[in-house]
Amino acid sequence: MEERIRILSGMRPTGRFHLGNYLGAAKNWVELQNKYDCYYFVADYHALTTEPDGHTVESKVFDLTADLIAVGIDPKRSVVYQQSKVPEIAELSSRSASIRSAALSTSSRRCRRLRSCPSCFRW
Repeated sequence: MEERIRILSGMRPTGRFHLGNYLGAAKNWVELQNKYDCYYFVADYHALTTEPDGHTVESKVFDLTADLIAVGIDPKRSVVYQQSKVPEIAELSSRSASIRSAALSTSSRRCRRLRSCPSCFRW
């Protein structure tokens, strides 16, 4: 059995679904689900950066999910999920931030020792 390519993409629930959402992403997503294993998520964590009221985001998540299904995303052919409902995403993000932080502090210590390091910023 041939393994299909996987696609992962998400959309922030920033407001009402509009032509830009459709032409910029959803139309392609509908076509892609016929050829690939598709995983589409509603990026509610990302939405909190511009909409700090969680209750507002919650209603927008529902609306966006309904709109995606309405334009042709088929939950029987594609996985559609809410980003915040997958605890591993927050865990991975936290671990990734820790690794980046450790790498930056190590790099800054190394750069202080090598004052002539051309690729280092002054910390």
